[in-house]
Amino acid sequence: MSQLPHEIKLTYIIAIIVMFIFVCFIIMVVFIYNKKQLIQQQEDQIRESEFKNQLLQKELERQKAIQLERERISQDMHDDLGAGISAIKLQAEFLKYKMPKENYSEDLEAIITTSEDMNLAMREILWSLNSQNDTIGNFIEYTSLYIKRFLDKTTINTQLDSNVLEKETNLSVKARRNLFLVVKEAIHNVYKHSQATNILIQFEKTDTSFKITVTDDGIGLSDSIQKGNGLTNMSLRMESINGTFKIVPVQKGSSLLFVCPLEY
Repeated sequence: MSQLPHEIKLTYIIAIIVMFIFVCFIIMVVFIYNKKQLIQQQEDQIRESEFKNQLLQKELERQKAIQLERERISQDMHDDLGAGISAIKLQAEFLKYKMPKENYSEDLEAIITTSEDMNLAMREILWSLNSQNDTIGNFIEYTSLYIKRFLDKTTINTQLDSNVLEKETNLSVKARRNLFLVVKEAIHNVYKHSQATNILIQFEKTDTSFKITVTDDGIGLSDSIQKGNGLTNMSLRMESINGTFKIVPVQKGSSLLFVCPLEY
């Protein structure tokens, strides 16, 4: 009986050792499991990153292919279509001098005018297709040049104002094309309907958008103009690039605001 407490004590010690070993085993199993889980997560992240890189590489290749196709189309249009239009114009001018009768002269003059309009339209398309023009700075330069050339033939005084410093900011083909066409439509409306003396075109860039304002001091926008196809087309074009078009109230004349969101 005197040895019983000693045996019980030994049993307790053995039980504690066994329990300690068991706990250590459980801790080791949990540690190994967590480590395997961490390695698995890292491998999954690596595979996901590699997959994303592959998708990015494919997208870059696709964009490069699109750019090359744009340049090919642009070159083909310049070489073939442009040369053809110029040839038609030259032939019409030659025939105009050979056939001085008034009825023929008017028809040939119409052909010449149409050829010039087609040539101008083709140049605008070529400009929009050229990937080297995908910047705000190039858009402002090209649009300003068009406005000056068009309004120089009129009595309207033109003022161009730009506070854009980051001129290399990207502007997509679709955005450039639609912005140019809405500005072109706005300028033509001022010339045709406004009876304005002065026009102000402002270009402004914020952190998130590119803004263009066309303001004149004419008679304003009549109900027929506001309900016409011109302003409707402007709205549709701006919607197609996720932008907005708004008529800004002014004391005299009219003011049109075009806002295009920028993508980074």
